This record gives sequence, C-alpha cells and structure tokens, in this order.
Amino acid sequence: MPAKAADKRRQGQGGPSGGKAGKAGKAGKAGHKKQDESDSPETGEDWSARAAVRSPDQLELSEAELKMEITRTLTANNPHISQDIVRFSFKEQAYKLVDDMDQTAIHFTLNGYLVPKDSDEGRRQSIRSSTEAEEAPVEEEKAPEEASAEATEETESKDEEPTGDAEAAEEEEEAQAAEAAEEAEAAKTEEAEGGGEPPPQKGKKLANQFNFIERGSATYHHPLREKGYQTDPAPFETFADNVNQWYIYDAYMEELERIEKAKEKEKAKPAAVKKEDKKTGRKISYVEPPHIDSLSRVAKAAKIAERMVNLNMYDDIAQDFKYFEDASDEFRGQEGTLLPLWKFQYEKTKKLAVTAISWNPKYKDLFAVGYGSYDFMKQGQGMLLVYTLKNPSFPEYSFSSESGVMCVDFHSDHPHLLAVGFYDGNVAIYNLKKASSQPSYKSSAKSGKHTEPVWQVKWQKDDMDNNSNFFSVSSDGRIVSWTLVKNELVHMDVIKLSADGTTMQGPEGLQLQTFGSGTSFDFHKKIDYLFLVGTEEGKIYKCSKSYSNQFLDVFEAHHMAVDSISWNPFHLKVFISCSSDWTVKIWDHTIKTPMFVYDLGTAVGDVAWSPYSSTVFAAVTIDGQAHVFDLNVNKLEPLCTQLVVTRKKNKTTHIQFNPVYPIIAVGDERGLIVCLKLSPNLRKTPKEKKGQELQKGPEVEIAKLEKLLSLVREPGRKEEK
Repeated sequence: MPAKAADKRRQGQGGPSGGKAGKAGKAGKAGHKKQDESDSPETGEDWSARAAVRSPDQLELSEAELKMEITRTLTANNPHISQDIVRFSFKEQAYKLVDDMDQTAIHFTLNGYLVPKDSDEGRRQSIRSSTEAEEAPVEEEKAPEEASAEATEETESKDEEPTGDAEAAEEEEEAQAAEAAEEAEAAKTEEAEGGGEPPPQKGKKLANQFNFIERGSATYHHPLREKGYQTDPAPFETFADNVNQWYIYDAYMEELERIEKAKEKEKAKPAAVKKEDKKTGRKISYVEPPHIDSLSRVAKAAKIAERMVNLNMYDDIAQDFKYFEDASDEFRGQEGTLLPLWKFQYEKTKKLAVTAISWNPKYKDLFAVGYGSYDFMKQGQGMLLVYTLKNPSFPEYSFSSESGVMCVDFHSDHPHLLAVGFYDGNVAIYNLKKASSQPSYKSSAKSGKHTEPVWQVKWQKDDMDNNSNFFSVSSDGRIVSWTLVKNELVHMDVIKLSADGTTMQGPEGLQLQTFGSGTSFDFHKKIDYLFLVGTEEGKIYKCSKSYSNQFLDVFEAHHMAVDSISWNPFHLKVFISCSSDWTVKIWDHTIKTPMFVYDLGTAVGDVAWSPYSSTVFAAVTIDGQAHVFDLNVNKLEPLCTQLVVTRKKNKTTHIQFNPVYPIIAVGDERGLIVCLKLSPNLRKTPKEKKGQELQKGPEVEIAKLEKLLSLVREPGRKEEK
C-alpha cells in the first residue's frame, strides 16, 4: 500500500473518533469548573488568599486572657549539670572546684539536606528549577508530532519487508498510529475552544495557622508533661585526715579486740532462743541473725589500701628484688653475696624464737612461720603467722596457741591446710579458708598425742580413701601417722625408736625399756614408704612404713643431735644432714660413710637444698651467719659466708629457699625473718657451647651430682643402680 493511501485511511478512521474525544474533553472541563466553584469560599475572595483555619481542639480564651502577657525567661544553663565537680590542680597542688562546666545538652541531632537560598548552591538550584519549568511545555508540544512521525516511519519500514506475517503487523501499527493522531487532534480542538486560556491549576492545601508544618502531613503530637519530686538534701560532712601504717595498725588492733569481745558474748548467749506466742500459747524457737560488723564490709578495700601504702613504702626493695643483679660478682671470681631485702617482725613475737619456716606450694609469695622457744625453762605461749612478700609490715593470718609452735608444713595439694606441731606434744591442722583463730582439728590425750615436743611434721599423699594424712616425730621416740577421717584425727604409731641400751636397770631389779628421741625426719621424694629419722644421739635411721619393729639401716652420723635432715630434690640416693657438732654431711643412703663433710666452726641450726640446682645448699649457724655452697663450683669451701643478723648474741635458727624466686628466708631467736637475694654467682647455670644446645631438666642435675659423687666413692665399690 502506498504511503499517501495509508495517510488518507488513517485520517478517515480518526475523524469520528476524534470528534467523540473532543466532546468528552469539553464535558470534563465543564465538570471541573463546577467543582471549583463549589469548593471556593462563599465570601467571594480570591481562593489563593491565606485563610484562617481554626483547629477543633483549640482553647477558647477570653479577651482578658488573650491580652495577658506571660513573661518567660530562657537561660542557656543546664539545670541538671553537676555544680560540685572537684579536680586536682597540679599547678597549685590542691583540689579545685571546676567552674566552667559545659552547659550544652543535645536532645536530638539530624543531618539535614536543606540549603540556604542566599548560598551559591541555593542560587544554582533555583536557576535550574526555573529553566526546567520553562522547557516542560515546549517538550509537551513536540511530543505528539514526534509520535506521529515515528509511527509513519515504522509503517513504511515494515511495508518493505516481504514476510508472511506482514499484514497482521501492519494492522497493529495502524491502530496505534490512529490513536496517537486522535489524541493530538483532541488537544488542538480544546486549545481552540478555550481561546488561549491557561489550564486550571490544582487547588493548594490550606496552610496551618500555627505554621509548624504542612497540614496535610501533620501528625498528632502528645503534649510534654514534666513530673518532679522534691526531697531533702542528703546530709554530708567534710572530713580530712592523714593515714599511715600506725593508724592502720591501731585500727586493726581495735577491731581484733572488738571481735574477740563479740565472740565471748556469742558464746555466753544460746544459739536458739525460745519465744512464747501469746495467741496460741506455743513456744517457738528461732535463731538470732549473726551480727555483721561495719568494718568487715570494707575489709577488702582496707586491705587493698594497706597494700598500696606498703608498695609505696617498700618500692626500692621491690625494685631490687625484681631487677637488681650484683655486678661486682664479675670481679669476685667464684664468690657471691646475699642482698638483704624485706624484714618481717611482729610486735607480739619479739621475745619468741623462729622455730619453723614453710613456703606455700601454690602461692609463691606466702610463707608460714612458727614461733616458740627452744629453752626448756622459758616455755610459754606460741604463735603461728602467715606472711606475704607483698606486705612486710603485718601478717596475713595470725594464730596464737597456749604452747610454743615447733614445726609447720603446708599441704602440697591443698595449700590452705597447715599442719602444726607444738611443744606440749599436740598436733593440729589450721584451715586458712575459715575465719577462726582456733585450729580446725587438734589432738588430745585421748587421741594419742605425743608426750614430748613435736619437732617436725610432714604431709603425705592421700590414702586409698582420699583421706588427708601427715606424719610427726617427737622426743618420745614415736613416729605417728595422723589421718583426717570424718572430721576427726585418727593416729597410728608407725615406728618406735630404740636407744643404744634397749633396757635399763630399774628399782628392785626391774628391766625398763628405753626409746630414742627423734628430732627430725624426711620422706623420700619418689619412694613413698622410705623415710629417714634423725635422733638426739646423732644417729640417722633409714625406715620403712611397712616395718614397724626394725630399721632398714642405721648411720652413725653425728656426735650430737641431728637438727635437720633432707633428701636431695633431684638425686634419689643423696641426702644431707646437719648437727650441733658443727658439721654438715652429704650422704649416699647405700653407703654408710658420708660423701662430703663440712666443718662450719659452730653449731649448725638448719640446712636446706636449693630447688633449682642439685649441687647448691645453704646452712645457718648459731653465730648469725649464712653459708651457701655449690659443689659443682667448689667442693671444699662455701661460695658465700655472710652475717645476716644485726644484733650481737643473736642466733639464726632456720633457713628455707623460695621454690621459685632466687631468695632465702632466715629466722633468728628474736622473732625476725630476713629475706635475702642470691647474687648471680650463687645460682650459676652451665654456659652454652658453640654448636650445642643447652640441656636442662632433672636428668642434667642428677648427672651433675652423680659425677661429683663418683669421685669420692670408695675405690673398687660397685655402684648400685
């Protein structure tokens, strides 16, 4: 079909339909005008004028109320801000009141997108919007013409395609083109009838007279309500005072006295009180609530404050303990020194001697000290104190006893349990978890207590029923095993020591059996049943728990009482002993003669192996000196001999190595404990060789000591493995 014929056909189809569209447009325009007339105000004023709209919930006020002036003063100060903030002024070295407080209170923040009209961006946007408004009508006029032209081009291009479906596609395209032409003609007829009048604009929404936001999008705002309470100000009082150690000490003393008095009152009162009910006539028993003192509530805070004061006072000692290493050891050759650190002394123990020292196996800074007297004529009360390196001024725990404390020992698996032996022959167990000044368990004459002083106690592994047990040795010749069964101490005699003459002549020809006097003992580190016992006669017995009537071996060790005996922590065959006969001896328990003998020139009070080396040990003598040996460096003389007491005629009694830190604790006859740090020469380790890794561990320590012992063993004797 030619192009001209197609145009005529479109015009013929669009004639009647275009007339109908024109009539419908006229009818719609007339209806729109009537609606505008009905919506316009009756007064006849311009509809675009600003109309006052009255809100239905607006208050009706009288003329007097409307004319009344209400003055409200707004300030920029925040009434809720604190007015008593005090800060320390380093310039004036005093606390000053802060005046310039920030009064800003931000209730709501929102990042907006509004731009001021006077800004550059505002001017650009206004120009852009005006140009877009001008270009809009021009584009509307061009739209129908472009649509008709595109329709004709599409029909012409499709007429040329020789396909089987061409007729159907042509009909659809012709229908679309006819509709577009009808719309264009209807628009032209409306413009002609209107006589060039502008199209009617939509009615604007009435603005809210309160001018908050547009009325169309307004939501209901709940009115804000304020609610306040007025109370009496809390009473306050200004207080200032200076605090030092003595004030803290006095406060603790007063508190202890008050607690003791309260306990006495509680003992006098019955636990349960019976009260008669008047209505029913029955007697009701109830328990009075325990009294809670005010100081116990702040005990933890007071303890922390005391620690802080002590850290400031002993800061130089703490720095020496942590970092100081004596550089002069490089010029001394093999010799070393002991650096005094902390001193521990309690006012009530100045007249008592240090009889035992034991470090806690779990808390490495905690150690227990027993106080009593070695003089038979000066026996009296004793004390048990538990100190920590963090607080040298005052003990963490203190327990007093009627008899002198002669030995203490911490449990290795339960570090809160402390076994104690007394001069009167009793043994007891203290539980540090319980806030009680009395022991949790204690022996008595009925439960088989010793008849002589208990010189040493040692915890052992729990038995088959998981009951805790420990052993004790006394001058009455008995080695007793104490087992904690159902909150009761059960005793069992393991062995009885016999003297040289097992019998002696009594009155009327009676034969009396005599027993030896045990002074010290120690259990083997690996073999549970094997232990050594030292006696007042100077002998050392090798015993077994399995044999109660005989000894495995007897060593003629010393000429006087054996004060201390101890197995080597690394080598299974070696032990050390000291005595009042001035000597320290190192033994192999398979050989009856000592391997090493050292004469220190005066009575030896105590000896101890070091926990870090199999060849290092230390001893104290009654002349106030401490001696430190290292067999690997010098087998003949000590590496360090140093006076550790400050007063003359003061005897040192005990020494113990800390299990972790390179320090030793030394006690004397006047209740003073001194901690000393070992210099680098006293704790030397093997140097690394080039190309070889440094071996560490107990095997190395065993081999080191075994090498020394092989040099002094009897020639021709075969080693027992």
